[in-house]
Amino acid sequence: MRPKLRSKVPLDSAAHAIVDSLPTSTFQDDKFLVSSATCPRPFAALQGTRAPASAVRRNRPLPPSTIMVLEAIKYTRGTLSILDQLKLPHATVYDPIATSTDAWHAIKAMRTRGAPAIAIVAALSLAVELDGLAARSELSAAAIEVAAFVDEKLAYLVTSRPTAVNLADAARKLKSVVETEAARDGATGESVKEAYVKAAEKMLVDDVSDNEAIGAHGARWIKEKTQAGSKGKVSVVTHCNTGSLATAGYGTALGVIRSLHAAGDLQHAFCTETRPYNQGSRLTAYELVHDSIPSTLITDSMAAALLKLKGPEQNIAAIVVGADRVAANGDTANKIGTYALAINARHHGVKFLVAAPRTTVDLQTKSGDDIVIEQRAPQEVTLAKGPRFDAGKLDLEQVETVSTAAEGIDVWNPAFDVTPAELIDGVITEVGVVEKDADGVFRMEKVFNQ
Repeated sequence: MRPKLRSKVPLDSAAHAIVDSLPTSTFQDDKFLVSSATCPRPFAALQGTRAPASAVRRNRPLPPSTIMVLEAIKYTRGTLSILDQLKLPHATVYDPIATSTDAWHAIKAMRTRGAPAIAIVAALSLAVELDGLAARSELSAAAIEVAAFVDEKLAYLVTSRPTAVNLADAARKLKSVVETEAARDGATGESVKEAYVKAAEKMLVDDVSDNEAIGAHGARWIKEKTQAGSKGKVSVVTHCNTGSLATAGYGTALGVIRSLHAAGDLQHAFCTETRPYNQGSRLTAYELVHDSIPSTLITDSMAAALLKLKGPEQNIAAIVVGADRVAANGDTANKIGTYALAINARHHGVKFLVAAPRTTVDLQTKSGDDIVIEQRAPQEVTLAKGPRFDAGKLDLEQVETVSTAAEGIDVWNPAFDVTPAELIDGVITEVGVVEKDADGVFRMEKVFNQ
């Protein structure tokens, strides 16, 4: 069962010319199914509303993979729901998020995950909470009181995932918006609320646009600046989940793969299982199958053998990963196992690229040594959960937890590791690919001057 796309936009005869080549499954009763969380502007701004066909006409033709991308965040004014990623790939369940407390627990439990996505979910959860207070006539009329309430809730939300810089960055920006409005002559509690909600909604729209730009820049770099790219179609290895399920839509590292596939330049994608939480096998594999992208799942420990034994045959050009925080010098915190992949890439002469929006770059963190690494529960390593497999079939009604380790063994379970900048060939952002200067040093501040 797949998540449904959100909006239904009527088409007139002229607009049909744009989507003639799309599969018939894209249509229902002459309505074009569009996800406002996964398509470029102006679709992203629709927020579930009906729009004239002229909105469709103004866009370039979109590849089906862009249109049919999975939707992890469903938002319309006053309501928010998230795809429970702990239940994937076997069940599609959307959980309602009505308050910042709901969002905190969803992020902490990893029902929603991915640095860009958790920032958006956190921001929108408070927007929904504020709208709810206003609807119940419980919102203070005093601007300063609403601003204080927002400040307190944002600080609380940041504690749900401290390593992910996008969340803290979003909180800082939203706090600034609220403080500016609260200081304005004539400001009210309602006006502060409105300023916050509009800023949070803009973050949702901008994240999709940024991800598509990342995909385009990364795909172009791989084709133009790798030896494999000069030979024809390329293969790419990726880690964890960096697609629509980890962002507001399209994805970062997986967005690069999507862009290569849409351009006809992708031979094959390889995704790692990504122990211990299996985001690769549960989520990335799910997205790749959903989008009909040629792909293969490997365990984390198979990566070196893949590059050695299959690299030339598959024309593997790069390992592309996402990031939870990029330091000013290019050191990158990402899902545990990323560092090992970078070492493997360097040994086998394969490019290693980080794909992340500028909101993931933290100039206040000078190097990876300053990044706090979250420690997760030992049960994530020693226990496994999933539907029962019996007589050659999955029984989705019978979900079981089994032990996979010796009872009493100690467990070290860091959620992230830090890949040093010297092992990274480029950082793909929405404004281009950052490479090292002539002295071999990344200067990430350059991306903020564009």
